[in-house]
Amino acid sequence: MVPSGRIYWETAGSISIVNISSAIFEGSAPDLGSCPDESLPEFAFIGRSNVGKSSLLNMLSGQRDLARVSPTPGHTKLINFFTMNRTWRLVDLPGYGFAQVARKDKARFNQAVADFLQHRPNLALVFELIDSSLPPQAMDLEFVEWLARNSIPFVLVFTKVDRSKPEKVQANIQAFKARIAGWFEQLPEVYTCSAQTRQGRTELLGLIDTAIREMQTEERPPVMLPDEEEEFPAADLPPVGDVPRGKPKGPKRPNPGRIW
Repeated sequence: MVPSGRIYWETAGSISIVNISSAIFEGSAPDLGSCPDESLPEFAFIGRSNVGKSSLLNMLSGQRDLARVSPTPGHTKLINFFTMNRTWRLVDLPGYGFAQVARKDKARFNQAVADFLQHRPNLALVFELIDSSLPPQAMDLEFVEWLARNSIPFVLVFTKVDRSKPEKVQANIQAFKARIAGWFEQLPEVYTCSAQTRQGRTELLGLIDTAIREMQTEERPPVMLPDEEEEFPAADLPPVGDVPRGKPKGPKRPNPGRIW
């Protein structure tokens, strides 16, 4: 994605992200202006209501109650931030499609999500959650199209794979990929997971680990010989969060035709 500013951070030590040693709730924000400082890379999770997002976040963090699991779809109404290992943030975004919220509030929350995804400079990657037990759903397809048209880096994560037969899960995944294929030069990466069996935990945390290491490498200035030293203005450094996962077709970030 193209951030509105250039933010650089340092990750202390070489602790593997797969081993979560601390997970701290940092706060909630109703809009972009209320979000925490931009000092840490952030990885956002979003999906349709009842996709199993809270359960997945708890599984990834290794804490049963990090994100509150509610039987009522759409319980998450604010942007929630969790600092992991004191080096990066997990961001719990409000789900789209929840019907139990008043229309005016629903519009406000969706606008906050759109602003966050488009303008948060330290947003490294979005995890778009899809229910693997269902055939392609219109809301999921439309949201993926919006992400692609706005050049926001994301991967697809198909949840609840333990609830259906493997052949049905694969059929739904292939059907979804076929529906979105025309929007990309290269399809987004696809992952599968289950909060119940912990399937996918290592892969998703490993992806976060790789993304942060790649960003650290990109931020490291080139080594110059003594007679080749020159100044490198900040404007020449690579933007943070530019982790291409799906390559959308067409120009970058046209005016969005759909607000979430």
